[in-house]
Amino acid sequence: MLKKHRLLFANGIIVLAIACACAQTAQAPLPDVPTLMKQVEEHQHKMDQVRENYTYHETVITHELDKQGNVKKIESQEDNVFFVNSHEIHSRVKKDGKELSASDQKKEQERVQKDVEKASKTPPGQSPDKDDVTVTRLLQILKVSNPRREQMDDRIVIAFDFTGDPHAKTHGMAEDASKKLGGTIWIDENDREVRRMVAHFNDNFHIGFGLFSVGKGSTFVFDQKLVNNELWLPTDAQAHVIAHAIGVIGWRGDVAVTDNDYKKFHADAAEQPGAAVMPPATH
Repeated sequence: MLKKHRLLFANGIIVLAIACACAQTAQAPLPDVPTLMKQVEEHQHKMDQVRENYTYHETVITHELDKQGNVKKIESQEDNVFFVNSHEIHSRVKKDGKELSASDQKKEQERVQKDVEKASKTPPGQSPDKDDVTVTRLLQILKVSNPRREQMDDRIVIAFDFTGDPHAKTHGMAEDASKKLGGTIWIDENDREVRRMVAHFNDNFHIGFGLFSVGKGSTFVFDQKLVNNELWLPTDAQAHVIAHAIGVIGWRGDVAVTDNDYKKFHADAAEQPGAAVMPPATH
């Protein structure tokens, strides 16, 4: 009985200490959002070298829906994901639950090798895709509001809402699309990493001279977690997409992405162009 009371007392002290720490954090002034996001971007650049030593498995399941929201078709794909020169590389291993055929494996190997070579020649922090938008540029397009502290997974996060600035000058499809977005971002205060992002299109976004568009009401959710207490990596994402095309009934679908099986390996020659595309995991 004495041991039980001591344990309860010790647990009570721990809970009280955590509560006091959270209260002190909550009283601290909130950081300026542009400064916070600049720190997020800088921290991510520092973590690029660590990410080179990681690989993980990604499963994408797509449910195509009819107008009533009923499932018409289900497709899936599984990739191994790794990093080269800080850039994310996907290597397809399964399609609709089946291993790739020998010919498809060869095509995939060739495609991924090209991605590896392209990533090797692209400086860290720059995207091989010229249409990508950086965090710094994104903040020039978005208007942020309502910064506040919250708790998520027993960690303190800083949340703020955002919406696209319709008057912002943009260049390229990604920046144009950002003006149509609204949502909320949660930043882990201690690690300066994006913990979660929820975004939605506030208006239709037209692509290809208006022949195709992502519809108003399309939503996206993205989550990350701390792996091995040293690096934040994706855990899952969801998307509900409403698409329209001239002369074609609008496409609707739910996409679920799951990331797991994080493995760390010792990067060596596997990162060099011409080496094996998928680096081996040692543990």
